[in-house]
Amino acid sequence: MRIIVAGASGFVGSALVPALRALGHDVVVLVRRPVHGDREVFWDPATGKLDCAKLGGVDAVVNLAGAGIADARWTRERKALLRSSRVKSTETLVKAIGSASPRPRVLVNASAIGYYGNRGSEILTELSAPGEGFLANLCGDWERAAYAASPLGVRVVCLRCGVVLSSRGGVLARMKPLFRLGLGGRFGDGRAWMSWIASADLVRLIAAAIEDERYEGSINAVAPWPVTNADFTAMVAAALRRSAVLAVPGWVLKAAFGSMAEEMLLSSARALPAKLGNLKFEYSAREIPEALMDNL
Repeated sequence: MRIIVAGASGFVGSALVPALRALGHDVVVLVRRPVHGDREVFWDPATGKLDCAKLGGVDAVVNLAGAGIADARWTRERKALLRSSRVKSTETLVKAIGSASPRPRVLVNASAIGYYGNRGSEILTELSAPGEGFLANLCGDWERAAYAASPLGVRVVCLRCGVVLSSRGGVLARMKPLFRLGLGGRFGDGRAWMSWIASADLVRLIAAAIEDERYEGSINAVAPWPVTNADFTAMVAAALRRSAVLAVPGWVLKAAFGSMAEEMLLSSARALPAKLGNLKFEYSAREIPEALMDNL
């Protein structure tokens, strides 16, 4: 297939592109700098600039674009950037898809389990109601922007990603230096549920969503074995042969990170992959220690 990937420079995208090429696909990436070669296409999602002719004859579009959700404190300006970099980029892609001839057959769009908000120990499937808060509203708007491609005859898949375990970036990359210094520990009381997926499995899932027409709609992109924050930090510490006796009180996190602490660091989302279970998706990493072994 000929596939266009937005957000290819991120830690998931940088693993996805070579994996798709290894499967024999012709992958073109969208860039916001001068292009180099015929495997790159320029776009400016902030202004809605993307030549629709470049999408003509493309079989699939994968959209992973978006500013890092936990890279900075959520000021008003940061929230605006987080929203525009996701919703506006998706709107730009869908508009180009609508004008392309022929149109791509599938759009695989990133989302997040932040869609469900802070739900304690409630078990969450794709049929669960959306949550409340900035992140939940952002995910809802992000998905709605993607589903605007459905009336165009495009199969849309929105992957509600959990915490992605990867050596390339994300939560593990931030945690490792602290844990190696013996400064790692649980957040708050450690009882918040964390749904996760190994980076390699997420890459395989995106490839499957591109190729398999049974994949459609919103899908919880998580492993079926969520863990509490206390258990997760203990397993990271064990994998690094360090202790995790410290704990960061919730009030400290709130003081340091504001609303991001409540909606991410202390938030609980016990999401299960009901759809992937029905689709018999096979995970390579079945437990946290297996995923950590490959990514620490």
